[in-house]
Parts: sequence; structure tokens; C-alpha cells
Amino acid sequence: MSGKIVATQYISLDGVIEDPVGMENSGLGDWTGPFSRGPAGDTFKHSELMSARAVLLGRRTYDGFAAVWPQVQDEAGYANRINTLPKYVASDTMERADWNNTTVLSGHVPGQVRDIRDRTDGDILVFGSATLIHSLLPHGLVDEFRLMVYPTVLGRGLRLFPDNWAARLDLTECVTFGDGIVLLRYSAAPS
Repeated sequence: MSGKIVATQYISLDGVIEDPVGMENSGLGDWTGPFSRGPAGDTFKHSELMSARAVLLGRRTYDGFAAVWPQVQDEAGYANRINTLPKYVASDTMERADWNNTTVLSGHVPGQVRDIRDRTDGDILVFGSATLIHSLLPHGLVDEFRLMVYPTVLGRGLRLFPDNWAARLDLTECVTFGDGIVLLRYSAAPS
């Protein structure tokens, strides 16, 4: 049994994943808001979460999600699913996490993530969490990238890929949604 770490991201054309809905006070605003991903894009995001087995988040993304999702009620079941899935948050400063089914990871996070991946049968989704992803990439711990590329250039902000990290990725899917949002799916190429 072995899972797959999936970085599922809203990303600008210039590679920024920071604060897509404007909740982090980054000054970037709600840069995804002017665009609709349409019914097919909504279905993709819904199916992605419904088939996931766990969620892995960095501290800032966790704080944003934990402040919103426990209060959301939706007929499609998205909120219920994210609220009930096992969640892991990487943080050296959190002592406890109040969002149900959350485990705090501290210390050597890549080793703990490798253990979680090894004992999980299915996808472990990473939303946002640039700093966490930057810590996992050098250890080969991101197995797939699902990038919803928005037709906007932000000019600043945290990017998905850190400086001095290089890899070859294999394109597995390319689909256009709604207002010109392109889903690019890449798997990590074998070493």
C-alpha cells in the first residue's frame, strides 16, 4: 500500500500560488475571483476531493481552511468531505489543532510525510502550502501536480517551484475549463 502526494493548485501564469482568494492579506487580492472554472472545472475539483484519502497542509493554508470549512454546509458534500478527511498540518509552532481529524506534524516533516504516504492507500491532497511543498520537493515527495492555471500574471507572490529546484515532469492531462483556465496534470518523472 502506498499513497500519492498530489499538489493541487490554483496558479497564475507566472507561477504564483499565494493567496488565490484574497484571505491572507497578501495584497494580491482575490485573483481567482474574476474567473469561472465552469461546470466541468467544478466537477473536477469535487471528484478530486471525493476520491482523496487525506489532506496535507502548511500552517498558513491550514489556518485559512480551518477558519472557513467547519462552518460551511453544501448540498454537494464538499464541505462534509474536507471536514471528515484525515488532515495533517506541518507546523513547528502549533501545539494542537482544533479542526477535527487533524494531526500536527513538527520536526522533520519530510520523513513524517513519507510515512503517511507509505501507509495511505490513495491521494493525499496538498492545497496551497508553498513553504511545505518547497520542503517536500527536494525529497521527491510530490508525486503529481494538478495545476489550474489562471489567465493572469501577478508579478509577485510565492511561487510553486522554488529557485534552484529542477525536475522533469510528464504531462498526463491538459484540459481547458470555463474562462480560459487550463488544467495541467503532471506526474513526477522517474529518476
